[in-house]
Amino acid sequence: MVMADTESCSSRAVDLAPSQSRKQRQKIEVYNDVLCQLRDLNIEEATFPTFEDELWAHFSRLPTRYAFDVNVERAQDVLMHKRLLQKARDPASGHAIEVRLVQVHSASDGNRVELGHLKCARKADAQCSDYPNKKRVHPPPAFGTSSDLEFVNEAKRRVKDMGVVVYAKPIHSRLMHEITISTNDKPKLLTQLTSLLSEVGLNIQEAHAFSTTDGYSLDVFFVDGWALEETEQLRNVLVKEISRVEKHSQLKSHAIYHVRELEQTGNKLVSSNVNIPPSGNDVWDIDTSLLKYESKLASGSYGDLYMGTFCGQDVAIKVLRTEHLNENLRREFIQEVNIMRKIRHKNVVQFIGACTRSPSLCILTEFMSGGSMYDLLHKQKSGFKLPFLLKVAIDVSNGMSYLHQNRIMHRDLKAANLLMDENGVVKVADFGVARVQAQSGVMTAETGTYRWMAPEVIEHKPYDHKADVFSFGVVLWELLTGKLPYENLTPLQAALGVVQKGLRPAIPKHTHPKFVELLERCWQREPSLRPEFSEISDLLQEIDRRQTRQSGGLAEETIIT
Repeated sequence: MVMADTESCSSRAVDLAPSQSRKQRQKIEVYNDVLCQLRDLNIEEATFPTFEDELWAHFSRLPTRYAFDVNVERAQDVLMHKRLLQKARDPASGHAIEVRLVQVHSASDGNRVELGHLKCARKADAQCSDYPNKKRVHPPPAFGTSSDLEFVNEAKRRVKDMGVVVYAKPIHSRLMHEITISTNDKPKLLTQLTSLLSEVGLNIQEAHAFSTTDGYSLDVFFVDGWALEETEQLRNVLVKEISRVEKHSQLKSHAIYHVRELEQTGNKLVSSNVNIPPSGNDVWDIDTSLLKYESKLASGSYGDLYMGTFCGQDVAIKVLRTEHLNENLRREFIQEVNIMRKIRHKNVVQFIGACTRSPSLCILTEFMSGGSMYDLLHKQKSGFKLPFLLKVAIDVSNGMSYLHQNRIMHRDLKAANLLMDENGVVKVADFGVARVQAQSGVMTAETGTYRWMAPEVIEHKPYDHKADVFSFGVVLWELLTGKLPYENLTPLQAALGVVQKGLRPAIPKHTHPKFVELLERCWQREPSLRPEFSEISDLLQEIDRRQTRQSGGLAEETIIT
């Protein structure tokens, strides 16, 4: 299927798959709008013979949502993004930063904006009025931040009048700094950038993050907390801090690689195995020739999960892909094996063995035929009935109590990481980011999944095992409702809401009072006020006993009374 937009500034034709045609058409529409605007503004670059192809290549290397998010009336910002991504390719710098003041408007009721009657013809300087008789001092954001700008973008699509700009009628305007950063993409980059901005003293109000198809990132943050007149100083501080972090990261990776991975005689590499210290008489380092792969269960960014057999036993095989193997992944692999080989509990997925000889790095665990609680919840599209909900919650709390007694923090507790065996026993799984708690009792690295993450972890403050208790509270809510936490928010919006506004998932009306009390205790902002898992297990068992007595064992009772 081929589409040509004959009424646009470009005659571009794009092959479209039937399932992609609507989004692709919208993307092309935005591309054409930007192209028209740049030519109307007499931007010299837009007159070059190759410009159309270069602009389309820019949109193509970014995800489709970039086209949907970008403020079309600020076509110059697309050129800025294109320039930053190009600069990030330079090995000498490795990153590019733009910092500017932008004017953000707030709607009259915080949710809805009425269109005003003000219409401005496009001008070369794009300086239309925001209010009657009042000239814009600073540009709007590159992306529609706050509900009114989103509304304006939608209104423009409906108006279909390419010769006018339609503005919302805001009741007030405020200045914020817009920070745009482009650099090499890598795992946990967004986490590092948000941490850096926080350390500088900035408050992130909104963020837009995009990864290109060729391994770069474009991250845009709207922040306050810095003097408005010191924009250039803020940029200099950020350039210095990002350079410092990148240099520290490179030195750290270089040192770890040589200390942990290489045993050298002169300049010769004599070992490419992962070095994991022995533990007593455990026999866990397996011979991969005894493995039989039967079917792929799941694929991730850095590895695959298979069902298979080992010495006649059904097993799950987690295999790391060698093409993505780097020092960080290798280190996480070592930590996961070190933790799993030391634990044994009926409510923790049982470790069977691992292969630590490159290139066949893999971990074997018992095969959990019942699947994950996440899949089960979303298959039935509702929360669990009371008896089963309590059974799952008690199993998980028992497993987590055991882990905490052994000073192991899971750090990524969620329904997707809870698996059920053929006998209906639920077990805690996936120890890829788990850690043994240090003697100091605290950690600072942000890890886990935003929707389940404790506020102290999001804020990069010192935290301990009570962060798992907060996540467990969100898991209980999942089991209760069958829904994704904060499903109407992006993960970053949810994280900011948890920290800045004390946001928590809405508990359904008529939920059992004891269950409500437990959820609220798990969600306390102050970690010391959250219960231990041993207490949680006792509380859940007491609820179970009371409900069994009151219902006479009826299986159809739910936790919502």
